[in-house]
Amino acid sequence: MDSIWLKHYPPQVPHSINPDGYASLNAIFHEACEKFSDKTAFINMKTAITYKTLQEKVRDVSAFFQTVCQLKKGDRVAIMLPNVLQYPITLFAALNAGLVVVNVNPLYTARELQFQLMDSGAETIVVLANFAHVLEEVLHETKVKHVIVTELGDCLDFPRSYLVNKVVKYVKKMVPPYRLESAHHFKDVLKQGKTSSFSAPDIKSEDLAFLQYTGGTTGVSKGAMLSHRNMVANVLQAHAWVKTLLVREGEVVVTALPLYHIFALTANCLLFMHEGAKNILITNPRDFKGFIKQIKKVKFSAITGVNTLFNALLHQPEFEKVDFSRLHLTLGGGMAVQKAVAEKWKEVTGTPVVEAYGLTETSPAVCINHMDIDTFTGAIGFPVPSTEIAIRDDNGNEVGINEIGELCVRGPQVSRGYWNRADETAKAFNDQGWFSTGDIVIVDKNGCVKLVDRKKDMILVSGFNVYPNEVEDVIATHPGVKEVAVIGVPNEASGERVRAYVVKKDGALTEEALIAFCKQRLTGYKSPKEVIFRDDLPKSNVGKILRRVLRNEAIADKKV
Repeated sequence: MDSIWLKHYPPQVPHSINPDGYASLNAIFHEACEKFSDKTAFINMKTAITYKTLQEKVRDVSAFFQTVCQLKKGDRVAIMLPNVLQYPITLFAALNAGLVVVNVNPLYTARELQFQLMDSGAETIVVLANFAHVLEEVLHETKVKHVIVTELGDCLDFPRSYLVNKVVKYVKKMVPPYRLESAHHFKDVLKQGKTSSFSAPDIKSEDLAFLQYTGGTTGVSKGAMLSHRNMVANVLQAHAWVKTLLVREGEVVVTALPLYHIFALTANCLLFMHEGAKNILITNPRDFKGFIKQIKKVKFSAITGVNTLFNALLHQPEFEKVDFSRLHLTLGGGMAVQKAVAEKWKEVTGTPVVEAYGLTETSPAVCINHMDIDTFTGAIGFPVPSTEIAIRDDNGNEVGINEIGELCVRGPQVSRGYWNRADETAKAFNDQGWFSTGDIVIVDKNGCVKLVDRKKDMILVSGFNVYPNEVEDVIATHPGVKEVAVIGVPNEASGERVRAYVVKKDGALTEEALIAFCKQRLTGYKSPKEVIFRDDLPKSNVGKILRRVLRNEAIADKKV
């Protein structure tokens, strides 16, 4: 299989990278801070922080971790923050001190938070005050000994910092009451750390950098063990692919996806830091008016996102007034990008969506399209350098060109397995380094990989395979549809039948009209037999539509 796609590799991209080019992520971080010291690293809520200032604050928080919290190399630190300046400071401080970062979704329920803290064994957590009440609820059921609380405006310039914190707490009432005895405040951490000593630990490439928990879209969330070498490799793999498109020290990237998610963590935070870029942190991307207002003020050159984010932006009238003159990279991932959305994005921005594919377990990049595409391909592209892929059937046999099978991956970015989950590790990883992704793909004669669907989401209708992505792609082209999700529900006659959940753009759209629309474009067994209209669809923290939730709801409501 490798020989096929290598023939069609971009000529400027090397077939391999050196995953040991940097000893750790810390080496990449300090190199960037010294090389681009006076450049802006991050901007959030009109406050900019240079690479030099970032490095200084990282050193101070690292010292606090060592001297006050008495943390040692390998201890786990949970970070429960949205996209604010405190996130990169805390992230790099933890890595700088040799600690293992446990990224936590700030929107977790108490049950979800308790599970992740206990499973990871984290003894320290940095949490936004807005979510501290959730931590309080479960703190006594965890091993957490050190709590650091930060308010939304803590790293902003004065007086904006004061005003933001007061408005958030007292006007918008976004900070529910909480009581966390002996908790440290982030501002005090910075002050105390400045006068504390710090001793840089000896970090090995195979040392753990992250316990990155899977989204749990197909089951219980598991902590993928990602080493410094895994993450360094993926940064270098991505850099090798996109470097010809990027302008060294001149990139401005919009980061709307949360940095605690593996996509934005590697693609936005680490890769663009390596390039000396300016990173625009969007704290609340669901506030689309505020989001668009922020990006109107900067001539950004790159943006990453998922299909639902691109779709939502395109439905905002003000989005067409944004200056896209410098935009040359729109990277889509996290879920399949729909053709209708990609075509509209190109029409409005003048830039195609370059679709990429990755997983938490692969740090995340596995495949990406050529950078010079003019139109949306509907494929996930080619394996990044130093990456092997195999397409296998249910019996583990490798299939040929234009045959459907499960994508398996091997490369330096692949995790060693799941934290404290030997059974789950054995199911997904073999002793030859191959990881079974659970995603169904097909490879064409040019070696280009196309994502068909999740193996667990496939619908079986009278013995025929139906892939939700295909049906969703058709439904999304209807002018009256805003969002769509397709699942299979049990049926006595056919085993399963296709059901579509739709958010309307046109209030007059009917179930009959949409089914008729599908019948004209899909084989009979693929066409939905019913359509359920909803005001919204369940989504993950990055906006990925959760089909599993819809299946569970259907079973619970007995609407099958």
